[in-house]
Amino acid sequence: MQCGFVLPDIDLKNIGNLARDAEEAGWDGVFVPDCISIQTKSFPAFPFFDPWVALGLVAVATSRIRFGTMVTAVPRRRPWKLARETMTLDHLSNGRLILAVGLGAAADDAGFYKVGEKMDLKIRAELLDEGLEILAGCWSGKPFSFHGKHYQVDDMTLVPPPIQSPRIPVWVVGVWPKTKSVNRALRWDGIIPQKYKPQADDVYMKTEEIAGVRDFVKQNRKEPGAFEIIASGTTSGNNRKRAFEEVQAYAEAGTTWWLEAMWGASLEKVRTRIQQGPPRE
Repeated sequence: MQCGFVLPDIDLKNIGNLARDAEEAGWDGVFVPDCISIQTKSFPAFPFFDPWVALGLVAVATSRIRFGTMVTAVPRRRPWKLARETMTLDHLSNGRLILAVGLGAAADDAGFYKVGEKMDLKIRAELLDEGLEILAGCWSGKPFSFHGKHYQVDDMTLVPPPIQSPRIPVWVVGVWPKTKSVNRALRWDGIIPQKYKPQADDVYMKTEEIAGVRDFVKQNRKEPGAFEIIASGTTSGNNRKRAFEEVQAYAEAGTTWWLEAMWGASLEKVRTRIQQGPPRE
């Protein structure tokens, strides 16, 4: 199982250094948030930076580690522009980008509900599906046309194609156990399973839930190639044995990527945990 770290938007000037620390400490990936403004009645606007600028810093500061967003709301992006942005980062990093996508936290992100973006869940799902098809077509480097309900592409070619082949890996958020949502992810390269209507104190998937996702993937995925199952949580860097045991239970349940998350932690706490290394023996 590979281990990644979600870098909270603490200080843009430290993103590159934190990513370099993660690479040196043995982490396999780093990921940054992609949102406009998380802002609700009970939660004031939190500082965020543009993910593509931040990941550009990650790309040039590292040489081995994978990186990407966590997660990109495709329904509010022009997919052909997103194709160009991701292709550029893939070339800048010599093929290390992962694109994690979802419908977007529309009710919490002012970049949806305060600026007139589509809020209807069905419409956002349609935009996501069409957007992903367009991304794959644009990444091909060949003439591409698309005629959907929301988007039209007329014989457009984007070159060069990404370095990665057949495409930049795409991880898709899937709401478990909603089969329609999970089946969307099965058409791509990985699933980021999320609980259906999670409680504030019970956000992360449990091992038995991950096992259910694993079994569903085995029974229903028809696409060729490897498929990633991503789980998140927080482990202690001071007790490596306990951290390993916790994450190993997820690996046995079917997790292929563990993402360490420390939302709201200070820069020093994040740096310390990164330097302690991933939860391995």
